[in-house]
Amino acid sequence: MILDRLFRPRAAQEAGRALYAAAVAEARQPRLYAELGAPDTPEGRFELYTLHVLLLIERLRGQGPAAAETSQALFDTYISALDHGLRELGVGDTSVGKKMRRLGEAFYGRGKSYDAAIAALPDRTPLVAFLGRTTFADATAGRPEALAEELLAKRDALAAQDLAGLLSGTVSWEARA
Repeated sequence: MILDRLFRPRAAQEAGRALYAAAVAEARQPRLYAELGAPDTPEGRFELYTLHVLLLIERLRGQGPAAAETSQALFDTYISALDHGLRELGVGDTSVGKKMRRLGEAFYGRGKSYDAAIAALPDRTPLVAFLGRTTFADATAGRPEALAEELLAKRDALAAQDLAGLLSGTVSWEARA
């Protein structure tokens, strides 16, 4: 019994894992690829996973210690999943560290660019440009303007969502009427 309590994941860890699972499920929506033209490649999926994780981290930012702990657990789960994904793709153990460093740098760079684009709102030009050079960088056809609209709608839905729900790992990507 004592060991169960000692080794039981903290609520924030469980919530972080659940939020990451929700971000992945949302980033895997077929219409993002079929209708908006996001590339259905490892790079394209990385970009969409990252965008959805960034939306959640932004929502949790500045909401107190429990939100900070949940946000950190979400980020840790994201990094762990990237590491696992690289290994599943057959990347050798000696190369994983270098690739993870590049992916970590990519995440932080995208986070800074995303924050700058959001700070420029209501001008959507920086957000569309950011999506064009990241998510759609390798796409022959894509709709960064439509993805920007989608992300802003999801951002609004998250802003309207109860913080307690997010801290328990529950997320809704759609606005409630």
